[in-house]
Amino acid sequence: MRDGEESGFEPATGDGPPARGEAEARSASVRSALAGLRQIRRLANSGPGDPESVPAPWERHRPVRAVALALEAAGLPASAVGPSGERTAKGYRVAAGPSPGTVRVEWLGPAGSGAAYEEEGELARCVAALRELGWTALLYRGPRGRRFLEVEPPTGRPDGR
Repeated sequence: MRDGEESGFEPATGDGPPARGEAEARSASVRSALAGLRQIRRLANSGPGDPESVPAPWERHRPVRAVALALEAAGLPASAVGPSGERTAKGYRVAAGPSPGTVRVEWLGPAGSGAAYEEEGELARCVAALRELGWTALLYRGPRGRRFLEVEPPTGRPDGR
């Protein structure tokens, strides 16, 4: 393992190969990772209010990973790419946003998959899942009219309040 790398469960970002293995085992790993994230929030977020309602410092330092976990835990499908870099599955794609600490979420799929026609509704589902875990998600329209989300932790104090 190289410096800065983490081992263990990796949430689907939509830029990797299709998820391999048994769906039940993957689902169990996602549930376990989400339970761990909630525990981190309970331990790291102090003060008034629900500590699970805002991203913890760990998430703020790894927003792509945290947002991907939130979307996968909500049962949303991730896009995927084949060995040549072509899209092979329709779903969300999570990548670093234009400014530090932000994340960009798109709804992508292979050519002819209809992803562009579904993006408004599917990105609305992504917004709901992210807001449930305390993220701020704003819908934008980019080049060629394609929609995307810009996601960030709530503003305010460093603990998210």
